[in-house]
Amino acid sequence: MELRHLRYFIAVADELSFTKAAQKLRLAQPSLTRQVRNLEDEIGVRLLHRANNRVTLTDEGRAFLFDSKKLLAMCAESVATVQRMQRGESSQLNIGYVANIHYSLLPATLGAFRKLCPAVALNFFDMRSDEQFLALDSRRIDLGFVGVRPTLPARELLAECVAHDTILVALPSRHPLARKPKVKLADLASQFFIGMSARTHPGEREWLLETCQRAGFTAKILQEADAEPTAMRFVADGLGMALMPEQVTGLPHKGVVFLPLSPTLYREATIVWRADNPSKPLKDYIQIVKDLARSM
Repeated sequence: MELRHLRYFIAVADELSFTKAAQKLRLAQPSLTRQVRNLEDEIGVRLLHRANNRVTLTDEGRAFLFDSKKLLAMCAESVATVQRMQRGESSQLNIGYVANIHYSLLPATLGAFRKLCPAVALNFFDMRSDEQFLALDSRRIDLGFVGVRPTLPARELLAECVAHDTILVALPSRHPLARKPKVKLADLASQFFIGMSARTHPGEREWLLETCQRAGFTAKILQEADAEPTAMRFVADGLGMALMPEQVTGLPHKGVVFLPLSPTLYREATIVWRADNPSKPLKDYIQIVKDLARSM
């Protein structure tokens, strides 16, 4: 059985006439009649009643008609999908982001992308930074909002800074510095720090060490955390202090005080994608993010 046999049967079933179906298909009627008969013989089921120059569907024919149309539609969609892939297009775009670090760019990208690519589904996935890199490697996502820019493998991944997060210092609420309106980074030279795990937050340990080094001291990292809520629990327990983006203040932080730094400290927020991803929607989305980042 070939797909053309299904198309021939569907044409006859829709028209309930071999003559009209043959005209629609631009086939000779005897050839069309023979092809439909061959289909019935192959599957061993009578699909059409033929009597007194009238054609009607059997019960089996009505069921087969529904499935035949569904099968042809699926085949057509599969062909369209691979054709879009060949043109560098896709029916969906998958984006990773860190839920605890809310990016104001994300909601703003939805409307702009929908106008530019109305047929492409935009899907967001809550992932830690390390999970995003694994998903990029396996092509489960097309782009990730990873936060700190880590060291990237040459030629495999590309990165772009799209925002600058304001960094605050998280202190135990009973700490003497917690009563100040703001603190200088250099004032923290004698304190212990809570860092973020290099496994779950690639690049953040290096950023902390380099930031403190520029302030004239070496950060003493007492403990590392796999997630922001864990880091804040360590701070509340008095194990140290942490430099964290302003967005985490929206999370519960009992026993923790956030203070601004003087001068204000910023950290790059980065998007990352595969250099070999040919997706046109990906290129369009990256441009939308860049344009919005410049306007904010």
